[in-house]
This record gives sequence, C-alpha cells and structure tokens, in this order.
Amino acid sequence: MTDADTLVVGLVSISDRASGGVYADAGIPALEAWLGTALSTPWRAETRLIADDAPTISATLVELVDRMNCDLILTTGGTGPARRDVTPEATLAVASREMPGFGEQMRQISLHFVPTAILSRQVAVIRDTGDHAALIVNLPGQPKSIRETLEGARDASGTLTTPGIFAAIPYCIDLIGGPYVETVTTVVDAFRPKSARR
Repeated sequence: MTDADTLVVGLVSISDRASGGVYADAGIPALEAWLGTALSTPWRAETRLIADDAPTISATLVELVDRMNCDLILTTGGTGPARRDVTPEATLAVASREMPGFGEQMRQISLHFVPTAILSRQVAVIRDTGDHAALIVNLPGQPKSIRETLEGARDASGTLTTPGIFAAIPYCIDLIGGPYVETVTTVVDAFRPKSARR
C-alpha cells in the first residue's frame, strides 16, 4: 500500500465559539469517529478548527487542497441563514465547479428528521488545481445530523430509505483522480458502476 492509495481527508470545523475556546468542538471528533467506522481502506485526516470568517474558510480550503493534497474535505458548521453563516459562499469562492446534487440530497435526508432542513445552504464543489483535485462538502453542524447526512435515513427496522451522500463519494473521488476508496457496507454501501469496480 503506497501513500497514493491513502485517502487524505481534510476535516474543518467552522465555529466562532469553539475556535475561541468557549466550548469544545464536537464536529471534528464526530467526523473522525464516523470515518473510522465507515472506511475499510487506509485514510488519514488533516484537521482544522477555525472561525466563521469567509477569508479564513477559503484560505483553509485552498491550503488543504493545494498544499496538503487532500482528496476529500468535509466541513461542518456555518451553513444556516444567520449573518455569520458564510461557509457556502467561502466554499464556492474556491471552487472549480459546483456539485449541486450533494446539497439537494443532504436537504432531502434532513427533511426526514426536521422541517428546518430547508434552511440549510450546504454546497459541494470540486477544486481542481490542474495537478490535483478534491471534493469539498459542507456538512451540518450537529454530530447526529452529520451521521444522518453521511449514512442516510432509515426506517424503524433500520432499513435504508434514503441513501446518504457518502455512498456517492468514493466514485466521485475515482472520477477526479483520487485513490480507490472502499467502505464498510453495513455502515454505508459505496456505489460504483460495474465497470469501475476492482
């Protein structure tokens, strides 16, 4: 297994209060714990805890893609309608192209749990430097919502009723030139066309 086979994931928690030490950040630990259960291939994280400030968010995303060579970046926080919520704008500012299906699906999943899901403005984008590309996805701020968004919605028996967004992420990473990522199917079953499976 080479470094090229290792998925590098940027985990960015965006919160004025957590970054200022008012309370402990819950976003990055929740993401690390979920990825630890969901991924069956090697991965490592680059973590950042930053304030809800558009220039800081954009600069952090650029650093993680351009310098740290992250293949996937998951942000948490700053996606609502409040004046300080600027994560989507800061993400779009560094994008090569937008991936609107992710935001649509995240809101669809969250609507199974709360009617306020329609207030979420999460986006996903590709940043492509020419030498390297990464998928950047804005996730919700609450650990429970993070897991639901990644895994999907299940009925009372535990049967998946609405697929989570992570089911599409490994194939997206394939398409932009990243490592081949496999998942623990009981957590999230990554989908690929038969022609793309190893």
